[in-house]
Amino acid sequence: MYNSDSNPSPDYDPEQGPQENPANDPWNEPQAEGEKLEIPDYFPDELPLFMPGTLVRHRRYGYRGVVVDFDMSCHADDNWYRANPSHPDRDQPWYHVLVHGSTINTYAAQENLIADASGGQIDHPLVQHFFEGIDAAGYARNTEPWPNFEG
Repeated sequence: MYNSDSNPSPDYDPEQGPQENPANDPWNEPQAEGEKLEIPDYFPDELPLFMPGTLVRHRRYGYRGVVVDFDMSCHADDNWYRANPSHPDRDQPWYHVLVHGSTINTYAAQENLIADASGGQIDHPLVQHFFEGIDAAGYARNTEPWPNFEG
């Protein structure tokens, strides 16, 4: 359990928070020529194709939307997954998508999404809660906390 009176590391200042110390950072250690830096196991092998704010289109159902968030693998429970008619692989990025022209939010596998280059805005009531504008790259995430969806 964390004790606020303790000093968890020499790089921690309770008034300023954690401090960077390049001397203690293994990523800053010089590498011998030709030697590869090993990436820890907790980093994914591949990053997701779509970041929050990216406009996407569903390959099968054709709807457009904007990515709000992603999971590196499917976090839905087994009952939800079995009810999904296409059963995409669970071990791939899955995206939370606000669907254009509706109030629907979907959870879609990466293999079922493609980039939507139309640049058209997404008409969904929650867009304003997550984003502050759109440009050629997609929507820009705002600094507002996520809305409370508890009933």
